[in-house]
Amino acid sequence: MKYLTKKTLKIYLEHSKKYWFLFGLAIAAVIGTSIVQALIPLVYKEFFDTIYQASAPLEVKNTLFYLLFKVAGLYSIMWVLWRVVEFSITYAQSRTIENLFQSCFSYIHKHSFSFFQDQFIGSLVKKATRFTRAYEALQDTFVFTFVSNSFVVGTIIVVLAQRNILLTSFVVAWLVFFIVANILFSRFKLKYDIKRSKTDSKISAQYADTLTNNVNVKLFNGYGQEKKAFANITKEWGIINRLSWNLSSLNFAVQALLMIVLEVGMMYYAVILWERGLFTIGDFVLIQSYVVLLVHRIWDFGRVIRHWYERFADAEEMSEIFEMPHEIRDAKNAVPLEIEQGNIEFQDVTFRYRQTRAIMKDFNLKFSAGKSYALVGPSGAGKSTIVNLLLRQFDVTKGKILIDGQSTKRITQETLWRSISFVPQDPILFHRSLLENIRYGRTDATDEEVVEAAKAASCHEFVMNFPKKYKTLVGERGVKLSGGERQRVAIARAILRNAPILILDEATSSLDSESERLIQNALDKLMKGKTVIVIAHRLSTIMKMDKIIVVEAGKIKEEGTHKQLLRKKDGLYRRLWELQAGGFIA
Repeated sequence: MKYLTKKTLKIYLEHSKKYWFLFGLAIAAVIGTSIVQALIPLVYKEFFDTIYQASAPLEVKNTLFYLLFKVAGLYSIMWVLWRVVEFSITYAQSRTIENLFQSCFSYIHKHSFSFFQDQFIGSLVKKATRFTRAYEALQDTFVFTFVSNSFVVGTIIVVLAQRNILLTSFVVAWLVFFIVANILFSRFKLKYDIKRSKTDSKISAQYADTLTNNVNVKLFNGYGQEKKAFANITKEWGIINRLSWNLSSLNFAVQALLMIVLEVGMMYYAVILWERGLFTIGDFVLIQSYVVLLVHRIWDFGRVIRHWYERFADAEEMSEIFEMPHEIRDAKNAVPLEIEQGNIEFQDVTFRYRQTRAIMKDFNLKFSAGKSYALVGPSGAGKSTIVNLLLRQFDVTKGKILIDGQSTKRITQETLWRSISFVPQDPILFHRSLLENIRYGRTDATDEEVVEAAKAASCHEFVMNFPKKYKTLVGERGVKLSGGERQRVAIARAILRNAPILILDEATSSLDSESERLIQNALDKLMKGKTVIVIAHRLSTIMKMDKIIVVEAGKIKEEGTHKQLLRKKDGLYRRLWELQAGGFIA
């Protein structure tokens, strides 16, 4: 935790330094207001001493008016300084929080595909939100509590030292004991605060997971078991929180006793000093004002120390993510990909998933520019792995993947992805309009170009049936559309992108026969002049491919055209074809 606290502080300071002048101005103004606030009781001491010593009101009226004017002047200074604090801290802090939000967004998005496979999206969002809120709370605590309280208390000690050193020593000893006790208590309680944050994230993750899978929960009668699992998590949360709250209540009780000791002790000793003629009525006013000020400030100080540690606990989970290096990064001297033809080559590629499970070894494969290829084979054969490695969703363990002779590890990921149009088997859309989802393929496309792409993908007809047409929101992940409609939108997006390499992962699997026929015509036009890789389970869709590559257990078993592969009596492709054809005949 100590290391992560340093990491958190480092991130916060790096984002704050751009506005160091405004933060410095705010701190200076807070120091000024703190000192002025601690000096005002001195004026009131003089005010009441003047009243007590006067034999007639008229004798001291002007002096009292002068002292009130002095108080008004000090309050006016505080008012001005607080305006400086508010305006400077508001601008600097809000801009810093903006930058923190952007940094969290950028760093999370730059993590690899495998990173997101291990994470709950709702939990990631909560961690990032907590991280930025923790910054705001920590900075407010530092400026408005630690700095302000330190100078208020410091000024009080200086003033009291001039009145009586023994009384000052009592106050200082009490302060040291109070602060040290609170710090030790907060450090002890920190482990429970961290557990609370982690359990809180578990609740969010469970919420997100079950709500995302609400259809499965209903159709597979999972409500009972999901409810029980959620109850176990919330029970764990409740135990930790009750313990944390009980510890806080105990601490509050001890603090209240210490406050009583401070107030009674100071006033008791003030009476003794008054009896000896060393204290005046004004001194009692001064002492009582300082007791009230100290009680207010130090009570808050104790609470804030605990909250300080709690905010660091809240920020810890996002700091852990910042600590994780991005698994797949651009090389130091990475250059943009330049495609002249579109040749793709796998050279002696070995890939171990998470460095443990071997998927392929010394794998070699060439995709010639302008040709169309189909990858077929049983589930788990390695078809998707070939595509994922080409897209750099994972890095090869050994070997190279070349595009026109350029290693994918030596080019920038952005230009790699810009050169590929990808249509997944189960497209996920943004909760935005149909127009925006299709235009995501090429953000500078005009509305007319978007509509043309939609027509080519047989989208236009169903889009025009919506009341808002292309402005229709598709819902989270595109849930308002059918599977076939989502797939047609994804194909329209790929058509609009018009990249030199096209990858189709069972792109027409969710379509009816008529829609598939229409889209197949559009895809035939889209494929012209491009390097095309198609992952297919439905073999009837790939009969016209220039070459069919049959993959099994991470190795190429057969390759050739549809007719060539059917001639192999004991071939895997022929066996798969006969299974499907037999199913059609039956």
